[in-house]
Amino acid sequence: MAITRAGILDIVKTYSLFPLPQHALTRVVYWLTRQESALTPKAIRQFAQTFQVDMQDALEPDLNQYPTFNAFFTRALKPSARPVTAGVDDIASPADGRISAIGDIQEARLFQAKARDYSLLSLLGGDSQATERLGNGRFATIYLSPRDYHRLHMPLSGTLVKQTHVPGRLFSVGPHAVRTLPDLFTRNERVVAQFETDHGLMALVLVGAMNVAAIETVWHGLITPPQASHMSHHHYSDSDGSALTLNRGAEMGRFNMGSTIIVLLENPALWRVDMQPGDAVRMGQFLGQVS
Repeated sequence: MAITRAGILDIVKTYSLFPLPQHALTRVVYWLTRQESALTPKAIRQFAQTFQVDMQDALEPDLNQYPTFNAFFTRALKPSARPVTAGVDDIASPADGRISAIGDIQEARLFQAKARDYSLLSLLGGDSQATERLGNGRFATIYLSPRDYHRLHMPLSGTLVKQTHVPGRLFSVGPHAVRTLPDLFTRNERVVAQFETDHGLMALVLVGAMNVAAIETVWHGLITPPQASHMSHHHYSDSDGSALTLNRGAEMGRFNMGSTIIVLLENPALWRVDMQPGDAVRMGQFLGQVS
């Protein structure tokens, strides 16, 4: 099959990152985005203009009021800005962004892009028990661009049972990399949060990427950095008081800059029939229903 000009550009943009010291550069970004400087307001304004960031829904719409880049990136929204779908069985979008892929998990494999799928077991860091439960469920992958709201919220109400941090690379997760790089989401660093819900197991996979200088959850705080060399697991239960129940629409984590969140559901979900890859979504928006 002939490679198009667009395909060649995708390959160049994706594979040019291979030799870069991804973690080192990303930690520099982490440091820079937390510095207070006289240049910060101007840099924020330039960024907002370049990426056409809409500040109308921000709790603080004045760009001059943000002391650091990180405060701007992780800005809160007005309470009324993102109504959360209210049906008993409704699935809410966990983030502002665009649908990268959505559909069925088939024999523990997920769709990434045309002619590309990847292993659920690898995505979950080798968790065979969770893979067994989620292996024929449903999934939705949502990409957050630099212009988007970067806090992440619960698609369904659930009780936290496990968190896994999986070290990895930090390739871009932009559309060009999704189309080009095999097993992208299983190569990159990620945090997997598992919840028991009234509709079975739900896992939320927070995928790191180049210049995503921090992944946080509301119960753990900052997970990365620092860079880790080994996978880590944290278990939560009612018996030791560590279990946490979050309602649909509640904040569960956040990214710095843009990245990707993957929603995995154990039981059948009827996604909206008009929802297609590339469609824009907003946090709290109705994505479908669980049965």
